[in-house]
Amino acid sequence: MIHQSTICAISSPLGMGGVALIRVSGPDAFSIVQLITKTNVTELKARSVAYCIIRWNDQVIDECVLSKFAGPASFTGEDVIEIACHGSIYIQQQIMTALIEHGATLAKPGEFTMRAYLNGKMDLTQAEAIADLIASEDRMAHNMAVRQMKGGISKTINELRQKLIDFASLIELELDFSEEDVEFADRDDLKSLVQGVIAYIEELIGSFSLGNAIKNGIPVAIVGRPNAGKSTLLNALLKENRAIVSDIAGTTRDTIEEKFNIQGVSYRLIDTAGIRLAQDDIEKIGIERSLEAAEKASIVIYLYDLNSNAPSDIDSDISHLNLREDQALIVVGNKLDQQNGNSSRASDHLFISAETGESVDELKELLSQKSQINPSSQDTTIISNVRHLEALKLALSDLQKVENGLNIGITGDLVAMDIRSSLRHLGSITGAISTDDLLGNIFGRFCIGK
Repeated sequence: MIHQSTICAISSPLGMGGVALIRVSGPDAFSIVQLITKTNVTELKARSVAYCIIRWNDQVIDECVLSKFAGPASFTGEDVIEIACHGSIYIQQQIMTALIEHGATLAKPGEFTMRAYLNGKMDLTQAEAIADLIASEDRMAHNMAVRQMKGGISKTINELRQKLIDFASLIELELDFSEEDVEFADRDDLKSLVQGVIAYIEELIGSFSLGNAIKNGIPVAIVGRPNAGKSTLLNALLKENRAIVSDIAGTTRDTIEEKFNIQGVSYRLIDTAGIRLAQDDIEKIGIERSLEAAEKASIVIYLYDLNSNAPSDIDSDISHLNLREDQALIVVGNKLDQQNGNSSRASDHLFISAETGESVDELKELLSQKSQINPSSQDTTIISNVRHLEALKLALSDLQKVENGLNIGITGDLVAMDIRSSLRHLGSITGAISTDDLLGNIFGRFCIGK
């Protein structure tokens, strides 16, 4: 697809730095940059760099380095030139002004990547993986995004679509010979195929919880009674004084959320207000939010004071958490450094001192075990994008209709209709079938300059 406009944007983070990068893409990219640099850009070798001086309004703006990428061998598939300048905000603004004055237009969010998609340089899943790669904060999220950029999901979806297309074409052929009562597609084979595709789509849908946890961090709620040491534990895990610690009960009035990393996996720690009979309306709201955080967490750390909480108190508190079957619970007795010799210890509890750090590393190891994230699991296709999840659910619903129809012997035209619908939903994942609204929604979430 040939675009008539040439776009430009600052591709490096906004603000002052040592170096900034300005990207220009489109049919007039080389000629526009040539006008402001007085450098013969067209004679530069593709994928080469050159020193230049940028002038604007008879003033020297900066000494820069140009990188030239001739289309279609570029990120966008168009002629692209990148200007590496000094990171002064003033310099960046002046260069952008000069480019726009000479005919370039300011790029919209994600427009460079959208052009790469429209020019066949990548499909939608690979384009979305770029945003995930930029946002990745740990090794696991990075690896998952890289795998998707290499077409891991695309390959899986395309294989599923091709199987359905092959059989759909036979059914469509039957419809052309409906008067002869010819059956090209063996119904038993079709039923077996559909059942296999359904099973695999269900597996992909089931992988979303893992993919979402890797992408956004595993939510871990720290709950317990006031003064159990929840904020102290949060600080100990983060190795910084993030939460206010006080002997006054009810100091934490709202949830505090922070991320930390264990062996390449991110965890979202949520420090909550102490669970007790609220003393005022504000504390009541805080306690309600604590229970909500526990409901949404994948792992719940119930923390209690070894010296003041009786076993019956602990059992009562845990029962009121209403944990789901898929939630992991870690029961931790705190203040080991203050424990008197008469305190009893449950065999299935972990005992720590958040104040001194004793056994906190053991808690981290336990968190890693409870997360159930195996690095080798990333060798398989994992869904982490909500859009992909919804499309898979819709495709699954259509294929279940196909399976039911085959069981009761419905006509080929109705089977074909449901297969076509499932193909549309699968195709929307990779962009084989797309709409302007869909593209605008996806690329509008990108940062400007990408």
